[in-house]
Amino acid sequence: MHHDATVFVVDDDQAMRTSLQWLIESTGMSVQTFESADAFLANHYPGRAGCLLLDVRMPGMSGLELQSYLAREGYRLPVILITGHGDVSMAVKAMKAGAFDFIEKPFHDEDLLDSIRNALDYDERHRASQATRAQIAMRLAELTPREHEVMAMVTDGKSNKEIAAALGVSAKTVEAHRARVMEKMRAGSLAELVRMALIAAPESML
Repeated sequence: MHHDATVFVVDDDQAMRTSLQWLIESTGMSVQTFESADAFLANHYPGRAGCLLLDVRMPGMSGLELQSYLAREGYRLPVILITGHGDVSMAVKAMKAGAFDFIEKPFHDEDLLDSIRNALDYDERHRASQATRAQIAMRLAELTPREHEVMAMVTDGKSNKEIAAALGVSAKTVEAHRARVMEKMRAGSLAELVRMALIAAPESML
């Protein structure tokens, strides 16, 4: 169960909003509904866990326009679009632009719920990945320039002897740098250090 996640429903049709809220809440998920894209933007803040359920066609800012705006502003909520029969081509374009899924009216309740669960799972995984990346970035910031050089070569498979020759220092000095890198990065093994380097790329200098 996604205890901290919220399904944000944006639809100008009050009956549809009420129906969707009842359906989603019946599974134990948290729901917030909004009558327009502007209402959602006025009450939402970045960083909230969940997913966004959008009607494609709404007065004012449409669902597609809202999705485009959120992407430009760096919002990472998975977006599920609810489309009419004639809007499928638009929804496909939206998915190519980053939407998570689209559901065509009339839809089966379980199909919608499955899509929402998948979107919440995706959001949870993405947030965990971002947290891990941020933690690794903080550890990388503790390294000296020379320790960055040593880490880059170690995680590239170079031996202490090869690193020493490349840097013009003794193998013993390389061992000392390597030990400090392992300590500062909280790496229990070389394999773990390599995984951190892969996760950190391309943000890091590695």
